[in-house]
Amino acid sequence: MSQLEQDKATILIVDDTPENIDVLAGLLRHDYKLRVAKNGELALKLAQILPLPDLILLDIMMPGIDGYEVCRQLKSQPHTAQIPVIFITAKITPADEIKGLELGAVDYITKPITPQVAMLRVQTHLALYDQKRALYEQVKEQTKEINQAKLEMIQRLGRAAEYKDNETGMHVLRMAHYCRVLALACGMNEQDADVLLDAAPMHDIGKIGIPDGILLKPDKLTADEWQIMKSHVDIGVDILAGDQSSQLLTMASQVAHTHHEKWDGSGYPRGLAGHDIPLVGRIAAIADVFDALTSARPYKKAWTVEQAVDLFIQEKGKHFDPELVDLFVSQLDKINQIRVGFAD
Repeated sequence: MSQLEQDKATILIVDDTPENIDVLAGLLRHDYKLRVAKNGELALKLAQILPLPDLILLDIMMPGIDGYEVCRQLKSQPHTAQIPVIFITAKITPADEIKGLELGAVDYITKPITPQVAMLRVQTHLALYDQKRALYEQVKEQTKEINQAKLEMIQRLGRAAEYKDNETGMHVLRMAHYCRVLALACGMNEQDADVLLDAAPMHDIGKIGIPDGILLKPDKLTADEWQIMKSHVDIGVDILAGDQSSQLLTMASQVAHTHHEKWDGSGYPRGLAGHDIPLVGRIAAIADVFDALTSARPYKKAWTVEQAVDLFIQEKGKHFDPELVDLFVSQLDKINQIRVGFAD
């Protein structure tokens, strides 16, 4: 793929009418990379594929999940919440428009589609999205000292849970930085990757609520004890529950809730599978397991990086998202730098 092709923005078109898809695809295919979904269920899956879309054109009236619900679910996920959504609709009342804007849409395109109007609105909102990301970088640089203090406080909270579990305090630092490397590799923007860096240290904060007799038991847990151990996920979500307008708390809660899920559906607590597991949970699962394997503990020796990678390859499509495993392996130079830099 040429550099020009790689630099093209990705647009997800969602419409149950083939004629409307043909019009939009014909208009946009030369300037943008396109994905097409004919219903809301498929749209939610395609919105998770990496790299994430830069813009979503979303029909409102569709069978099954309508556009409003698709938008609501996208805005509830930290890694897709920032993607601009433009609704496409044949009829729009003031009440409809208010509803869509309250859900987080940025604009509307009315049917029948006027090509020039549609193109101008796409260009405008892609430009605004780019400006928003550039502004974030400026603010990030200007508030570096404040952000560093915040990050240290969050990391110390996460370390409290790890110390209780006989882990070292460096685990949460390595794991968080692994998450950021993998997030950027899979196409997450800098802003969301930085939020994940801050959120990841709290992935096992719920272990604070597990009795020491179970958490520190040297022998295999009984079935009842294992159920109590698994409850650390729900405890963590309860601890992190709060202001839903906080992207950090929302993402931290999502990581805590889903990093024990497995690609094949055999994980816990909900048995989610595939792309139904939020991206941040799939990323955190790889980062957490990698650090656990390659770290020495009182009860085990550290695995080599090669041994850990071999396990990941065996578990592609089982425990782990196969695409993320490949990306993680491609980033091993950066991963090893972090592993050495934050050694116990």
